[in-house]
Amino acid sequence: MKRVTLALMAAALVALCVRPVAADQADDEATIRKEVAAYVTAFNQGDAKALAAMWSPEAVYTNPISGEQVAGREAIEEQFAAIFAENKGVKLSATTRSVQFISPSVALETGTAAVIVPEQEPEESEYTAVYVKRDDAWLLDRVTEEDVPVVVSNEDHLQELQWMIGSWVDQDEVGRVETTCQWTKNRNFIVRMFSMVVGDQVEQSGMQIIGWDAAAEQIRSWVFDSNGGFSQGVWQQKSKQWYIQSTGTMRDGSKMTSTNILTSVDDNTLTWQSINRIVAGELLPNLDEVVVVRAGGAEESK
Repeated sequence: MKRVTLALMAAALVALCVRPVAADQADDEATIRKEVAAYVTAFNQGDAKALAAMWSPEAVYTNPISGEQVAGREAIEEQFAAIFAENKGVKLSATTRSVQFISPSVALETGTAAVIVPEQEPEESEYTAVYVKRDDAWLLDRVTEEDVPVVVSNEDHLQELQWMIGSWVDQDEVGRVETTCQWTKNRNFIVRMFSMVVGDQVEQSGMQIIGWDAAAEQIRSWVFDSNGGFSQGVWQQKSKQWYIQSTGTMRDGSKMTSTNILTSVDDNTLTWQSINRIVAGELLPNLDEVVVVRAGGAEESK
C-alpha cells in the first residue's frame, strides 16, 4: 500500500529557539488544538477543499508518498484529492503533544498521528507543524514527520518472571537479606539488587541480571557479588518453580556449581533453596528452603 501519513501536520524547523507559552497565549493554544481536531474531521470526511483551506496561501506541502512538493492552496487541494482517490476509506487520528510559540504569530505544534486504511495495520508517525497567524486565524505553513521509533523488547519472554518485580526481605535473628527487582528500559532485562545485612552493616551485596538468550531460546542470568565472585545461570520453569543451573568462579579462582530453586507461593511470598552445591570439587550440603516475603505488599509488583 502507498503510505499515507500526516505530512500535512508536520513542519521542518531548523535552529529555532522556542519560548514557553505565555499566559496571554492560552487562547491561541486552545485555538490551535481545535484546528488539529477540525483537520482530523475534514480528513476523515475526505474533504480536500476544507483541508486546503487550513493552510496558509504560501504554504508548501510535501506529498508523503512521492516526496513531491507543491505550493499554494490550489495545488495542495489537488494533492489531497489524489490521496483520497487512491486510498478509499482512509482515516486519520492525531494527538497533540505540545504547542510552543516562536513569536506572537508563529507557533510550533508537535504530536503523534496514525493513518488507518481498511484491512491494513495503522501507520504511525511523530510530526511537527508550523502554524502562522493571519487575520486572527491560525494556518498551517510547513510540515515534517518521521516514523515512530519501534521499541524492541524481550518482555514477552520474561513475562513469567513479572511476579519478581518489587522489594523482598528474608530475615531471621542473625540478619536479613534485602532484594529489589526491577525492569530495565524497554523491559529487555530484569535487574535484581541484593544485600546481606547483619546488624547495621552490609556484609555482602551484589547484582543479578536476568535476560533472554535469543540464540539458545532460553532465560539466562549473570550474578556479580561484592566479594569478587561471579556466575551465570540457565533458567528452566516447572509449574510455579524455576530451576536455575548455576556455574561460577569464586574470588580465589575456585569453580562452583549449584541448582537454585525459586518458587512463587503467592503474590507476596516466594521460597528459595540451593541444592547440588559443589565448590572446588567438594560436594556441600543442601541449604534449607528459605521463605521470602514482599516488603511493600502487592503494590510493589506494579
